[in-house]
Amino acid sequence: MDKLYRVIIIDDDEFSADNLCLELKKYNRLLIEGIARNGLNGKKLLEKVHPDLLFLDVELPDMKGMELLEQLKENITWNMQIVFYTAYDRYMIDAIRGAAFDYLLKPIDGKELEGIIERFTRKAEEVSASFVIPPRVYATGEHTFMISTPTNDLRILRSIDIGFFRYNSDRKLWEVSLNNQAPLLLKKNTTADNIKAYDSCFVQIHQSYIINVNYLMMIKENRCVMFPPFENVTELQVSKKYKKELQERFYLL
Repeated sequence: MDKLYRVIIIDDDEFSADNLCLELKKYNRLLIEGIARNGLNGKKLLEKVHPDLLFLDVELPDMKGMELLEQLKENITWNMQIVFYTAYDRYMIDAIRGAAFDYLLKPIDGKELEGIIERFTRKAEEVSASFVIPPRVYATGEHTFMISTPTNDLRILRSIDIGFFRYNSDRKLWEVSLNNQAPLLLKKNTTADNIKAYDSCFVQIHQSYIINVNYLMMIKENRCVMFPPFENVTELQVSKKYKKELQERFYLL
């Protein structure tokens, strides 16, 4: 039997929300579990239902949709895909930066919605045998700290610019992989514990790898799949020891 997916809608526009609900009922694998008209009630509904798919209006009467997600980030421990939808396309960039699964404009186009549901179902089936960590949940990624290079130069780094750390066995040094920059070597005697102390978003997955979980999309076949710009990195193997620690830390089965 095909798995059914729970869906909720948070939108203060009654006509738009009801119209979306009618469109979604055309898909027999989707269960509409409720509609909330503001952020406060939406928060309660999210915590009660734990939906697989959330349609979230960007502008709510009591808060913005992204503010609602920010308030809930510590409590979202299940795999949930988010579709922002609004009549204002100027919010598209913010939605993408907020790691939304997709984006839908009002008034709803049936073909566009069909494409979103197909992508959601396909992705859900692809990760069914994996465990997924919701993006940008466990740390803000904005922390700034100072590191020292092998030549004793001091560099200021931001967590948000770091994808992962790798132990360079040839040089016997840790190095940091940065967004759109060449890897940067760290000073000799820098340890994994030193690196993890920089920011809580840095989590060890292997004796030789420490990742920024804010870029982690999923763990598939014991390898980390990362969000852009680190999506083409294939070396991030999760060892059995650290996989267990990840599962325990993030309450994943």
